[in-house]
Amino acid sequence: MSGHSKWNNIKRKKEKTDGARAKIFTKMGREITVAVRSGGPDPSTNGKLRDVIAKAKANNVPSENIERIIKKAQGADKTDYENIVYEGYGPGGIAVIVETLTDNRNRTAGDVRHYFDKYGGNLGTTGCVSFMFEQKGVITINMEDLEEEKVMDDAIECGADDVNIEDGGAEILTVPADLVSVCEALEAKGYSFESAEVAQVPSNYTRLEGEENLKKMGQLLDHLEELDDVQNVWHNLDNEDELPE
Repeated sequence: MSGHSKWNNIKRKKEKTDGARAKIFTKMGREITVAVRSGGPDPSTNGKLRDVIAKAKANNVPSENIERIIKKAQGADKTDYENIVYEGYGPGGIAVIVETLTDNRNRTAGDVRHYFDKYGGNLGTTGCVSFMFEQKGVITINMEDLEEEKVMDDAIECGADDVNIEDGGAEILTVPADLVSVCEALEAKGYSFESAEVAQVPSNYTRLEGEENLKKMGQLLDHLEELDDVQNVWHNLDNEDELPE
């Protein structure tokens, strides 16, 4: 693992103001709503909903909130959200994937394109960078007061494919379909998570040089993540830990 690790990315986000917490809850609610409408309210038969619930719990969304959103999704509010994925390049050719859920594709496309243009990137066509990524289940754990060897043994026993431990955090990788079962098995052993989601993991990483490039890349990521329609932003930046605050 390097500065690109999911654990380091999470630490950087958590160090920002707690004002982002409400936005996270809103975005989780949108993902749960879409999952319920596409596959039904029962997570035992709706794999997508099961994955999103695991992600929501890792983001500290209370169980009662999750249940309320599921009930609401079956009710009168029929706002249609469309899943649109944008691909492009940030400063220095950093590959970026932006996953959105939107009820207005023109608004979302305009917002995303605006920030790519403003901060030294360019929005590309579908497929221009996605071939550099692979979907994997990613679970992160704060390693404070935990033993590395035990965490690794427990994760593999619970069905994980790989475990990386560095800088006070563990990154546990799974096949996407195994994310929930691995989470549940680890929870049964007493673990709690900083994050748990199906992520776009780069097959290779690019190091970004230059203070100005790093500043622009940080601004691009921050502004994209602040957009209400944006659910996830994935990239192959190797040295995210060097981005300015």
